[in-house]
Amino acid sequence: MAEFPRFLIGASTKMYFSHARTMEWCRAVAEIARTHPAVRGGDAALFAVPGFLSVPGALEVFDGVAMVGVQDLAAEDHGPFTGEVSGRQAAELGCVLAEIGHAERRRLFGEDDAVVRAKTAAALRSGLVPLLCLGEPERGDPDRAAAECIRQFDDALASAGASGLSGPVVVAYEPHWAIGAPEPAAPEHIAAVCAALRAHLRGLPAHAGSAVIYGGSAGPGLLGRIAHAVDGLFLGRFAHDPAAVAVILDEVSNIAGHKPSRAGSGTIPADSIGAGGTDV
Repeated sequence: MAEFPRFLIGASTKMYFSHARTMEWCRAVAEIARTHPAVRGGDAALFAVPGFLSVPGALEVFDGVAMVGVQDLAAEDHGPFTGEVSGRQAAELGCVLAEIGHAERRRLFGEDDAVVRAKTAAALRSGLVPLLCLGEPERGDPDRAAAECIRQFDDALASAGASGLSGPVVVAYEPHWAIGAPEPAAPEHIAAVCAALRAHLRGLPAHAGSAVIYGGSAGPGLLGRIAHAVDGLFLGRFAHDPAAVAVILDEVSNIAGHKPSRAGSGTIPADSIGAGGTDV
């Protein structure tokens, strides 16, 4: 897989949207991706993680202008697992990413470190890039948060390493206490944790080309404050209005020294932020 550009900007629609609304969102974001100078100039790449039923439609709509991922995958590649979707099936359709280890999967569905290990190995085995969500459960100092996230990362890759699997990983740092909060974690906290994660990844040649992005109530106005320490943003509710995606791409253009696009310039009305849900 080719190396990622300077910034990865992506969003998960979780289960907020109907299929029809998901397709409307994908079409709007795809048009932004086709015309925005940050994407056209190679400074940013977009990715989208819709619900399973909308994945084939999203792949058709984006048609290469944005990567598509799945919100979950089975730990097994095939077999009698009713209701499961394997990484091989997702890769066969054309997906690039598989989200693993999100705090909601852990809290609501009981996924523990062993499950995350198995799913991370399954993603790499299938040729998918794990979108590995890491984060400390409670607010604390950044050194302890970084140590916990590095522990989670190493544990998640343990089975893959034992099997000789390699490939890039997109690490999404999402402190659990910031998910669904009115504001993201403090920029200084984000920068310290993400810088430590990036330094750790640099020492792992089996996962060369990996990226560290920030999620956890991430939205417009944040990237410019943490750009020195991150490789992008993982958006939730703040991207439900496609115009917010354009605004964040404008921030990428500003960081890269380019003019923002006409469509993306300006601000997002406060009442449009968070439409459709309260989680990240």
